[in-house]
Amino acid sequence: MAEKYLMKGNEALAEAAIRAGIDGYFGYPITPQSEILEYFSRYLPPKNIAFVQAESEVSAINMVYGAGGAGKRVMTTTSSPGFSLMQEGVSYIACAEIPCVLVNIQRGGPGLGTIQPSQGDYFQAVKGGGHGDYRMIVLTPNSVQEMADFVYTAFDLSEKYLNPVLILADGALGQMMEAVSFRENYVKPPFDDSWATNGKISARGGNSLSITSLYIQAEDMERRNNKLQAKYKIIEENEVDYELYQMEDAEIGYIAYGLSSRIVKKAVDLAREEGLKVGLIRPKTVWPFPKKIIREYASKVKAFISIEMSVGQMIEDVKLAIDCSIPVEHYGKTGGIVLSTDEIIEKTRKMLGV
Repeated sequence: MAEKYLMKGNEALAEAAIRAGIDGYFGYPITPQSEILEYFSRYLPPKNIAFVQAESEVSAINMVYGAGGAGKRVMTTTSSPGFSLMQEGVSYIACAEIPCVLVNIQRGGPGLGTIQPSQGDYFQAVKGGGHGDYRMIVLTPNSVQEMADFVYTAFDLSEKYLNPVLILADGALGQMMEAVSFRENYVKPPFDDSWATNGKISARGGNSLSITSLYIQAEDMERRNNKLQAKYKIIEENEVDYELYQMEDAEIGYIAYGLSSRIVKKAVDLAREEGLKVGLIRPKTVWPFPKKIIREYASKVKAFISIEMSVGQMIEDVKLAIDCSIPVEHYGKTGGIVLSTDEIIEKTRKMLGV
């Protein structure tokens, strides 16, 4: 049995990255994710793994662009305002097809906002965030254990598809302490880095490699976009992940991810004790979004409630998934206020008319 550790979510994520074979980390401190940077600053240099506290988030994401372009396993982490600053670089990375892992430990906004937990960056994560027609794979952990587990998955997916992968968590998950174990027999999958600017002879011919997101000719840019869209379609077909909880006979389906899904799971248990038939669909990936399973249950439940720590963002994807075929309502808190099981159940009673 794997050894268990008591760790913060931020620390578990950083330790998992080390065990997953990270080659370099570039970041800038911002609450509530600074423990990740602090952990790396302590443990990466003794292992001769690159660690750079950059001048800013803009510098950090461009360092990821360069090091990832050399075929290295690299990461940056930040929190909401910092991730906003990174968006130009993320767009460049997506177009250039550079594998890397990005982490956003969300805090309340907009603006400087608060350092309390939030899920208000959903649109930014799943709709691109930066300019142009691009996508990131977005993983949404809901425990310290998944903060660790999803790091291995994120690195593997980024290299499988040559695409940035975002781990979208929040301040509460980053700060809470839980028991966590790490994969003992993890083996990095084979990775063809012949495309990378690593000093080797180009697999495409010639003596050097270049990586760019600049395509001056419209026809070239369209070809690049078409190539990316074909890749995204494959990702949508193969990388959707979700959890079902008590959905077999549910009349109301809750849809929640991340920290919210933990609270909602408890609400399901409490509501069931009252005889209310409710269940939970938890997206583990919010892009690609689990449209098919939500559409399947739309024919079995009376309504969905999209439950999120925002004014209502994921609800748009729920409605699109089911073509508004049944009612979809929103319950949420914002500004760093955590959801209430009592209020979730009260809203459910009203929807069921009991």
